[in-house]
Amino acid sequence: MTLPPVGEYGMSADERASARQPAQLDPAIAALEPTAAPLPEGEKRLELRHIWKSFGGVHVLQDVSLELGSSEVVGLLGDNGAGKSTLIKIITGVHRPDSGEILFGGRRVGGLTVQKARELGVETVYQERALADQLPLWRNIFMGRAAAGPLGFLKVGDMRRMTAELMSESMGFTSAVLTPNTVVKGLSGGERQGLAIVRALHFQADIIILDEPTMGLSLKETEKLMVFVEGIRAAGKSAIFIDHNIFHVYSVSDRIVLLDRGRVAGEFSTSRYSLDELMGIMREVAATGTFTEQERYRQAEGTLQATTGPSEEHA
Repeated sequence: MTLPPVGEYGMSADERASARQPAQLDPAIAALEPTAAPLPEGEKRLELRHIWKSFGGVHVLQDVSLELGSSEVVGLLGDNGAGKSTLIKIITGVHRPDSGEILFGGRRVGGLTVQKARELGVETVYQERALADQLPLWRNIFMGRAAAGPLGFLKVGDMRRMTAELMSESMGFTSAVLTPNTVVKGLSGGERQGLAIVRALHFQADIIILDEPTMGLSLKETEKLMVFVEGIRAAGKSAIFIDHNIFHVYSVSDRIVLLDRGRVAGEFSTSRYSLDELMGIMREVAATGTFTEQERYRQAEGTLQATTGPSEEHA
């Protein structure tokens, strides 16, 4: 396992929080409009309660509970087969849980579908290969939600015009070579992610799910993506960040939820746990399948008492 690079990953929690304030707004961040109606204090934007899901008798998710607050970025980590993809598909309405509850803004939602999830403000930014390579930019932006007139005819001109505005104002695409009719396969990895991000912004998502967003990106493009994730928090929106690289997830997340074999192995605040500690916990979970924080604290307390001796009360 490689060590994190020198920089933010080696900072303390306070130093990371200070570094999270960008000096100037990136075009993508500028496109993030603040949430119109902030949630009451303490209310969660999303809650999953005791979610179970099986396929062919195999328990993919077992009693999974997860919360996402306003202006919060939650990292979701776990090995292949841990259940991350299934959990995301439940949140986005692709799959329905066998049992459990899903709440948005404190209200229980039953029969969640992809369309209903979008109406509730959920958008997913998938890894670059999720885009339709053979289609132009404007079709990718409006895929599944094409603008149509009262008679059902597509407003192609309107969609191309809106795509052009998004390209210049949000994506920062100023080259004359790139137009709304440019086919996606000609874009770089960073440009593809920019397209996916702007698609989420255009439809005013309050919960943005980033599914392996750094895959195929250069270092510079990855850094720009990290700044965008910070912008989600600054705009009062929320995000679930899934990535194979723990360094990326740790640097921008408020909390990290660790999945292992379909169960939540633990939740860890990045202000409380260092990157090294979290990596140690992940190794422990991978080897044993469990991590009990209380047991570790009891062990630490016992070590302290053994070192200092009995208290005066019991002397």
